[in-house]
Amino acid sequence: QMQLVESGGGLVQAGGSLRLSCAASGRTLSGYTMGWFRQAPGKEREFVATINWSGSRITYADSVKGRFTISRDNAKNTVSLEMNSLKSEDTAIYYCNARLPDRDYWGQGTQVTVSS
Repeated sequence: QMQLVESGGGLVQAGGSLRLSCAASGRTLSGYTMGWFRQAPGKEREFVATINWSGSRITYADSVKGRFTISRDNAKNTVSLEMNSLKSEDTAIYYCNARLPDRDYWGQGTQVTVSS
């Protein structure tokens, strides 16, 4: 079993920045692809960014390219999402995801609200 706990969400003005963190326990993150997803009110959960186990392969949704940066620290069992130039449309609950062979694991989410 793996537990994922997100932190770092909050209220920020448009154009501002936030850094989300995801801490894993129960199993090591090393060797597995990690990702961030988000869900805005009334919308389905959508992909934001993923990073493979070594950090050599990173993908972003077009909507966040150039503004968000995903990173990981396998020694600390954490994954982060640096979010810059935030827009009102980035408002959502952000979820950390771990893609393991047996199943996907999800955190409980952290709320990000961007005021315009």
